[in-house]
Amino acid sequence: MLKGLALTPPVIGRISIGKVVEKNGKRLPEKDDEFTVTSQVQGRDGWVNHPVDETLRKTPGSKLRNIPVRLLFDDPDLNLRANYSLFDRQTGRPLCVGNGDTCRRSLAAGVQTLPCPSPEACDLGMEGRCKPYGRLNVRIGDDDELGSFVFRTTGFNSIRTLSARLKYFHAVSGGQLSTLPLELRLRGKSTTQSHRAPIYYVDLTVKTGMTMAEAIVSAKAECYLRRDAGFDQMALDDVARQGFAEGAFEESEEDGAAVVEEFFPDDFDTSPDGQPQTSGVRPGLADKLNQKANRLHSLGAPVSASTPEAPAQHSRN
Repeated sequence: MLKGLALTPPVIGRISIGKVVEKNGKRLPEKDDEFTVTSQVQGRDGWVNHPVDETLRKTPGSKLRNIPVRLLFDDPDLNLRANYSLFDRQTGRPLCVGNGDTCRRSLAAGVQTLPCPSPEACDLGMEGRCKPYGRLNVRIGDDDELGSFVFRTTGFNSIRTLSARLKYFHAVSGGQLSTLPLELRLRGKSTTQSHRAPIYYVDLTVKTGMTMAEAIVSAKAECYLRRDAGFDQMALDDVARQGFAEGAFEESEEDGAAVVEEFFPDDFDTSPDGQPQTSGVRPGLADKLNQKANRLHSLGAPVSASTPEAPAQHSRN
C-alpha cells in the first residue's frame, strides 16, 4: 500500500449549492438557491449533472431543496471533516490544515506540526488566505452502499449546523447514525453582513414525513438487519479512521485545484515582502511560506510560534 496517501470515502458524485461561471475572462464562484447533484465529470458548461439529480426533482425544472440521504459512518467526525485549510492558489496543493489547536503545514523541510491559534493571532489567516473548510459524505439511494456523494463548503453556517446536527443525532439514536433516515435541507437566512439579502446554508434533518421517534425506530430495525447479515459497522468506522490518518492532507493536488477554483478563488497580488507584484512569475504560496520561515529563522524567532495557520473569512454557505 502506498504510504502517505489518505484513504477517503469513495466518491461517485458531488452535491453543491453554487457553481463556477466565467465573467470578464475569469472563472468565479456563483451562489445558488438550490442543490445540484453532479457527476465527477466536467464539460464546457461545468460539472455534468448526475442522473440522480433529475430523479430527485419532483417535476422537471423544479428547485431541488431537499435530498433524502443516509450516512456512511456512525462516528460524526468521519461523516463530516471540518478544519481550517490553506491551499496554494497556483497549484491547488494543500499547504496547511489546522483545527484551532494544532496544524499540519507543508514546508521545504517537510510536513511539520505547528500551533494553530485564533484568527486574530495568525497573520496568514488575517490576510484571508485560510478558511473553514468542510466535507460531508452521504449516500443517496441504495445502488452503492459504500459509495458517496460529497458536499464541500467553506460556509461557517453550514459547517456549524451540520456539526451540531450530527452530534445531536448521534446522541439521541444511541450512536446509530449510519442507519438513520435523514435529509439534507437547504435553508436561507439574512444577516447584517448580507445586507438583508438571503444567504443559503445546508441543514440535516430526519426524513420528511417522519418524527424523530419514528426515525430512531427505523434506525434500530435497520441496524439489527445489518448485524444479522454480518455487516460490521464498527469495523468500517475503524478502517475509515485509519484511512484518513494515512496522509498529512485529505485533498490531493488534483482534487485541490477544483476546490481552489470554487472555494478559494482569491489571487495574491503581492510579493512575499508585501509589495505589489508587477512583473515576472508570481511565487506560489508555498514559496511565500518558506521565505517567511527563513526570514524568521534568520532573526532568531521560533518558526512554530510565528507562522501558524488559522481561520480567516467565512464563505457563502
